[in-house]
Amino acid sequence: MRPGKLTCCVLSTFISLTLAGCLEVEHPSPPAKTNAEPEVGQAPKPQTKSMPEPAGDIIPETGLTPAEIEEGWIALFDGHSLYGWKANNDVNWHVDQGVIKADTGQPGLLLTTSPFADYELRFDFKLAPEANSGMFLRTIFDPKDPTKDCYELNLCDTKTEFPTGSLVGRSKIKEPVPASTDWQTFHVRVEGPQFQASLNGKEVLNFKDTSDHQRAIGFIGLQKNEGAVEFRNIYLKPLRMMTLFNGVDLAGWEVVPGSKSKFEVVDNTIHVTAEKQGYLETEDTWDNFLFQATAKSNGEALNSGYFFRAIKGTETGMANGYEVQIHNGIKDNDRTKPENAGTGAIFRRTEARRVVSNDHEWFTTTLNAYGSHIAVWVNGYQVTDWEDTRKPDENPRKGLRLKAGHISLQGHDPTTDLNFKDLKLSVLPAESP
Repeated sequence: MRPGKLTCCVLSTFISLTLAGCLEVEHPSPPAKTNAEPEVGQAPKPQTKSMPEPAGDIIPETGLTPAEIEEGWIALFDGHSLYGWKANNDVNWHVDQGVIKADTGQPGLLLTTSPFADYELRFDFKLAPEANSGMFLRTIFDPKDPTKDCYELNLCDTKTEFPTGSLVGRSKIKEPVPASTDWQTFHVRVEGPQFQASLNGKEVLNFKDTSDHQRAIGFIGLQKNEGAVEFRNIYLKPLRMMTLFNGVDLAGWEVVPGSKSKFEVVDNTIHVTAEKQGYLETEDTWDNFLFQATAKSNGEALNSGYFFRAIKGTETGMANGYEVQIHNGIKDNDRTKPENAGTGAIFRRTEARRVVSNDHEWFTTTLNAYGSHIAVWVNGYQVTDWEDTRKPDENPRKGLRLKAGHISLQGHDPTTDLNFKDLKLSVLPAESP
């Protein structure tokens, strides 16, 4: 395990592990942009090649079923690009026929731009003869010591101290599995100090970390160490999600003073209609978290959104927060040309790279907010990967806010007619131990 060199980024009062509202558009939103550009002082990003983007009039296939999307699964790899990933050295990571591949360069990692804490992870991998690779869990951006900086699920041949399925330096599997150059599938569960892994349907790892070097959060990283490696079908389901809406009443929520919208419980959902703008906000606040919710717009190109890290709403300031946009309108029958920023955009900050949800159909939004980095998936497909580089400000409409804030649902105008359900959240540890 010898990945390349880059440093972690410290943000004033917050370590963001650089492993780690909805009014009419006043100014055009900037185009969607991946978080793959190097930080100041970092080496230039490697030249990676990707497959052509899918045609603008289609919704890309993630490989997730409707049931899996409803359960909260997201695709970390979209099958055609390295959007949402960042390499830590010059390994030739690239996408070919729906597969992430690498075969040249010094040992290094391709990491998610978002950190994760507790989750299930599924992925397929394929190794060339005598290759050595790994799937890094809860890792920092530039790990040096697998007993402190990460959990490395080893992927290798049999010529190693820690066979495939072991956690390098932490736990060796009891029965080594035969080496293979075929596609293989891992299903991993990471929850608190407990790590479980099944290879091709057979459990090979069940380990509880009781050391002084437990890690609570970090990136997910693909390793190229020795020989050619390939990865595909990389999916994640967040764990330890708390329910924000009980399906019976609005306990835990408050209507913001001055709201001209109606929020009521209908058929175990929150139904919102409006004369003018109005907001329903949580009583609790969060700073770093993973949030999921399912919504349906009962009209054409309706406008709403999820506000987060919001200042408590008042009659004169109802929604001062970041906003994950809800708006399924597109231009010229092209899903890469969203109207009004597009569902999954951070409104007024960036556009969704593609609108993948439809009106009159339930769609699930996943938001990962960690420090200055914000990522959004819609129906399991990542549409936003954004770093807030503005100067700090108490009000997210004016600058970077890292402090905890409320989550709120928006009623926008007389056309508003939406339902929300399955609202849930997991707190992300602010800093790795």
